[in-house]
Amino acid sequence: MTTARISITRIAVHGRHGALEAERSLGQRFFIDLDIVAEIGDAEHSDRLEDTLHYGQVIKATLAAFNEKPLNLIEAAAGAIADALIATFDKIVELRVTVHKPSAPIAAIIDDLAVTVERRR
Repeated sequence: MTTARISITRIAVHGRHGALEAERSLGQRFFIDLDIVAEIGDAEHSDRLEDTLHYGQVIKATLAAFNEKPLNLIEAAAGAIADALIATFDKIVELRVTVHKPSAPIAAIIDDLAVTVERRR
């Protein structure tokens, strides 16, 4: 089995996740990072898209899972993305999904708040 590590970082998205009503009504910016190990077959030699993981389709599925419904926790949002990607793409062997919430409403000055979940097939 030939695998490759595929990293997709800082996918910016507006979402309505959060435990507070203001977070759900106004929404805020989130960032999503994906770190994926995928079976790539002979893609490095064949140069054929069908031999690897289609990054555009992965991003489309990520955004669909993230925006499916408002959630209280970014842990749940990261888990929803991970579950959707594992279920949709047979080529994924393992993945790490990180959801960043840089504007989290907490009583501290922070650059970022993030949660990472992992899945393995």
